[in-house]
Amino acid sequence: MRGLWPPFFVIILLSFLSVSAVYCSSLLHLERAFPLKNHGLELHQLRARDRLRHARLLQGFVGGVVDFSVQGSSDPYLVGVTGTSETLLYFTKVKLGSPPREFKVQIDTGSDVLWVCCNSCNNCPRTSGLGIQLNFFDPSSSSTAGQVRCSDPICSSAVQTTATQCSSQTDQCSYTFQYGDGSGTSGYYVSDTLYFDAILGDSLTANSSALIVFGCSAYQSGDLTKTDKAVDGIFGFGQGELSVISQLSTRGITPRVFSHCLKGEGNGGGILVLGEILEPGIVYSPLVPSQPHYNLNLQSITINGQLLPIDPAAFATSKSQGTIVDSGTTLTYLVAEAYDPFVSAVNAIVSPSVTPIISKGNQCYLVSTSVSQVFPLASFNFAGGASMVLKPEDYLIPSGSSGGSAIWCIGFQKVQGVSILGDLVLKDKIFVYDLVRQRIGWANYDCSLSVNVSVTSSKDFINAGQLSVSSSSRDIMLFELLPLTVMVFLMHILLHELQFL
Repeated sequence: MRGLWPPFFVIILLSFLSVSAVYCSSLLHLERAFPLKNHGLELHQLRARDRLRHARLLQGFVGGVVDFSVQGSSDPYLVGVTGTSETLLYFTKVKLGSPPREFKVQIDTGSDVLWVCCNSCNNCPRTSGLGIQLNFFDPSSSSTAGQVRCSDPICSSAVQTTATQCSSQTDQCSYTFQYGDGSGTSGYYVSDTLYFDAILGDSLTANSSALIVFGCSAYQSGDLTKTDKAVDGIFGFGQGELSVISQLSTRGITPRVFSHCLKGEGNGGGILVLGEILEPGIVYSPLVPSQPHYNLNLQSITINGQLLPIDPAAFATSKSQGTIVDSGTTLTYLVAEAYDPFVSAVNAIVSPSVTPIISKGNQCYLVSTSVSQVFPLASFNFAGGASMVLKPEDYLIPSGSSGGSAIWCIGFQKVQGVSILGDLVLKDKIFVYDLVRQRIGWANYDCSLSVNVSVTSSKDFINAGQLSVSSSSRDIMLFELLPLTVMVFLMHILLHELQFL
């Protein structure tokens, strides 16, 4: 057996080298941008933040800006929110440059580009009220940083909300994001190394990297200059050519699918995977084609199984109407045609057990028991037969107390035109954005638990620790990690053969 080992080794090596790639996923850990505080948060603050964000989202619609402002709620509603999980802005950490530096960036499925603050940024926050240290990217300090020139094809790619510019003097590809609220950022694109953990399977991960293009912010204005909620940048997960998921999947480095699980309780956090989380309970609904955001076809809403009297036309997708999934929005926004029947149905069910009140313009309730015992389940029903079941905590926000009773308020806000599903309903669920099959899937889940992730084409499930890797027959893009994979494979062969020596 010993004499046969060398040729056997060569045959196995040559056979394996004929395979050019392996499957992989990548993992990023999430943290909540706003930690819990002792004093209460206020609904009007959440609405104001979302209103500014929606002005940004509207820039992506062709044919002009659509007003996402909450209709009839311009007055400062001061309904207090106690220290709970309702301020749900999530961020993750990315490592860029050589040597690598760590940047904390907000997860945003409503935009495309990854950008971080440059060291020379004018008007960029230097401190953060979130208790984190802000970092600044310095291209001159990275040995792998490169300039994106005007002639580069990526400079002319269509990026939503972005005005691409070129300087004839520097031959530098620049950008400007101008948001509807008057805030904005401008800078230039650079190419540099992004570091991440590639999941190869069987709980095996590899320190990996890839060259990507991202924005280096040189100027910020408006709300982006505020220090109370400042992070190092924004991580856009849209479908545009410059999104990181598009760049990596185009080169076969990661699959063209990403997943997240946002934890709502405690200090928040969760999991973000550049790959597919697998869970038997996931249901899928097709994305509306040719839309700049993640639009779904919401068809109806039920309360305790009873269909609400809503004209389906209120949910139809157009340039100024539809339903968007957006992790960058805190609350959830329903068109008036759906909001009013929703509140009326809830009131009819709970009024014998609780006291409905209007508190500073919001529909609220005095509750002396657990909301799960009194309030009904709601269901958002989407195309393809996929339903999103909402517990009372998914549409109610705790808002202090009065006379020994807890105050809970409807967390949905009434709007005209476009409904937006924000973190209020996205939290405590697995969400899978399958860009290959153009669909989004979800399932209720405890996001503090481990998850199964598709990394190979076999049928075996692997479950180990916070991130578990699993297999699927789906068509996943390939990841070129031959040197490491060859080494692991050959070590396995070597150990097996040594048993016979």
